[in-house]
Amino acid sequence: MNQLLTNQTAVVTGGASGIGRRIALTFADHGADVVVADVRETPREGGEPTHEQITTETDQTAVFVECDVTERADLETAVDAAEELGGLNIMVNNAGIHSETPFFEITEAEYDQLMDINLKGVFFGAQVAGERLIESNDGGTIINMASLAADQGAAYQTIYTASKGAVKSLTYALADVFGGHGVRVNAIKPSFTETQMLEQGGMGEGEAGKQLQEAMLGATPAGRFGQPEEIANVALFLASDLSAYVNGESILVDGGLGNT
Repeated sequence: MNQLLTNQTAVVTGGASGIGRRIALTFADHGADVVVADVRETPREGGEPTHEQITTETDQTAVFVECDVTERADLETAVDAAEELGGLNIMVNNAGIHSETPFFEITEAEYDQLMDINLKGVFFGAQVAGERLIESNDGGTIINMASLAADQGAAYQTIYTASKGAVKSLTYALADVFGGHGVRVNAIKPSFTETQMLEQGGMGEGEAGKQLQEAMLGATPAGRFGQPEEIANVALFLASDLSAYVNGESILVDGGLGNT
């Protein structure tokens, strides 16, 4: 296999499960050492912890760091772990949560929790990583996880839409902040992806959620939802030299849904 990330070290927040897990595994398959930064070590979908699977199945080094992305100190700990593996090259701000609470029922507590994880975690993840990447003077890349929701609002996901729209806009600003330092910043905008989060009510619960899922499938030209590895492959592209002149972009990975 072509090792696109040889001698690179990546931090992946939310890397224990779902899309983050697949990104971490894909990066390791392509030669990167990986820091799996998450609030839990065990994958939500079951199976071997991500860092242990990397160590077992590849020649790469991987460690788990307990990390609550709403705490800047935890993000610093994750980046410190990357320094111990040779120095940070890639930061993936992937950790996030979803909400289907109706707009008029959203409380300040729920709003604060989602924004703290989905936006504050990305903001300070980029800040902590960016400081280290600039200090190293070796360039690097930051990848933020946005969403199709950043472009298309929906009544059932108002806070989520707001958070991901902010992540997309923040990515454009950060590309300008870091551009002069050789650090690229891009975002990925997945649509519905078959992860544990989707299975556990990512489109709402009950009959309404089922109907929405069927409607989204029908509206997607690809005729199916995405797979975590398909999002991970885009992250691999953005992390590698294949995208050396890609900066300040948000890449839609949605099977055509956003264009219908």
